[in-house]
Amino acid sequence: MEEGLTAETKALLISIGSADMDSTLLPADLKTVATAGPGAGGTSFFIRSGTHRVRLSLKKESPLKVIPWREGVGVERDGHIIAYGTLELPLCHCPEQAYITVSERCIYNCKFCPVPLLDGRIKTIDEITALVDAAVTRGTVKAISLTSGVSESPEKEAQYMVKIVRHLRERYDLPIGVSIYPTPTSTEDLYAAGAAEIKYNVETMDPSIFDRVCPELSLDKILLALKGAVKIFGRNHVSSNFIIGLGESDACVLEGVETLASMGVIPNLRPISPHPLRKGEIVVERPSPERLLKLTGINKAALDRHGLDVMKAQTMCLPCTGCDLTPHRDL
Repeated sequence: MEEGLTAETKALLISIGSADMDSTLLPADLKTVATAGPGAGGTSFFIRSGTHRVRLSLKKESPLKVIPWREGVGVERDGHIIAYGTLELPLCHCPEQAYITVSERCIYNCKFCPVPLLDGRIKTIDEITALVDAAVTRGTVKAISLTSGVSESPEKEAQYMVKIVRHLRERYDLPIGVSIYPTPTSTEDLYAAGAAEIKYNVETMDPSIFDRVCPELSLDKILLALKGAVKIFGRNHVSSNFIIGLGESDACVLEGVETLASMGVIPNLRPISPHPLRKGEIVVERPSPERLLKLTGINKAALDRHGLDVMKAQTMCLPCTGCDLTPHRDL
């Protein structure tokens, strides 16, 4: 193996999504616990090799095992090393960023997400500032990223996020990215407060699946907000998570990424993470390595057709790449 981690081996690791590891190899400061999205509550770690990075959940029964290898660690499957690299320090949720969940609760009951079922808390501005300060102390922070559930209403969440962004802009000379559910004025308000990038998640571009898994949300409203966000934040600075594994067809992904890219939005294809709290409510299937490579190629082609460049994104998931196979960075 010439490279420790390639697009092909990363696709395999992501398709499994987890690995077992002896606790002596993973000190506490290399662990991170998700507080948002389908993976909320799970403990994970990062492996980096060259320009590639992957995030894996810690799971005893995983078919993958991380062991000492060369100057770092190797990922073993069926007795063979299939990838290797070094464990990477998450400054705050992920490497090189202070990535913070503001509200760890949500009034919306999207069927793939455990957050509405968890008794999460809402961080104060002082707590958020302390987390950023701690990340800066731990290593080189290149960006601040903020995500949030909806604790009371989208409007109140957006208003609180505006206050946070304004506070952080006065304190840090770093790009700030924000991911929330849109409101009629959230784009303009967050941009005026000093946010550099914004993400409104479509979750899926299949309308029938969307209505079934996000019955209280509006796909049309999200798409309209994304279109308006490009006019304000600019191309390459607006993105959207598009979950893979909810039952969507490849044709749906092809049409969906074309629709988003044609608007100037960068689609971020996110493999589904099934959560035990949602067992029995939704049937999901984590994509195979082959499907991940195929759909990432489709996404990359759409981005190239519309002159979009993931390398220009500064915040949130696109520069991290740990959970996804990312065009231009991985493939």
